[in-house]
Amino acid sequence: MQESRLKSICRHVSAVAGTAALLFAAGCRQDMQNQPKIFPQRGSEMFADHRGARPQALHTVARGQLETDSYFNTGVVIGANGYKEERNLMPFPVTLDVLRRGQERFNIYCTPCHSRVGNGLGEIVERGYKPAANLQDQVRQAQPVSHYFYVMTHGYGAMPDYSAQLIPADRWAVAAYIRALQLSQNATQTDVPAGAQVKNLKDVAAEENLPASYAQPWALPASAVQAYPAVTKEGTPGMAPANPADPMIRIPASNPAAPVAK
Repeated sequence: MQESRLKSICRHVSAVAGTAALLFAAGCRQDMQNQPKIFPQRGSEMFADHRGARPQALHTVARGQLETDSYFNTGVVIGANGYKEERNLMPFPVTLDVLRRGQERFNIYCTPCHSRVGNGLGEIVERGYKPAANLQDQVRQAQPVSHYFYVMTHGYGAMPDYSAQLIPADRWAVAAYIRALQLSQNATQTDVPAGAQVKNLKDVAAEENLPASYAQPWALPASAVQAYPAVTKEGTPGMAPANPADPMIRIPASNPAAPVAK
């Protein structure tokens, strides 16, 4: 009788001990219940200095800390009034190799919208997109060269930024090429060095076996979202009608307000 009672007590003790062990094990779980992670600005027993936030390793640069205050990386300087200012200044000498690099990058990333001559009538316009900015108009020619770098870095209007596609040196190269492109498309006879021969565009088209329309004014496709009349001052060749500097905005006349009753 006593023996059976002892066995029953032993079974109960074993069950209680097993349950306690399971509860203890569940309380020590280190997954979703108690995540072994470090909270910001909270201490930690893992490191000797008991700091959870670790100091930056020596001779390393964190993301976003790579000379973000320099003109080369931002395209702006802090003016006397505290505002950011663009400058008509390149951060390094412009060589023929720089212009060639800028032309290559421009033809890859910019011509789909702005075209090879920068008049804003790229291939996207023929597919129903809004004409891009005409880099040959008076407003864009008056912009400082760092303006183009800033736009490529941050985007502008419908244009996205190209900081992921173009490193800072390439953005500056494209900006320099845009300035050279503006000069080439708006040059006059007085800009030609003495003794240099200037070919007519029609003759160049004939030599390259291009159609005669190559040397004619560029027409805005019927599929374009905006259709402005051609303005001579906005680019040569072609007198591109894309995005004039002062687009006509017509506001319908409203009826005069009724007199206030006294």
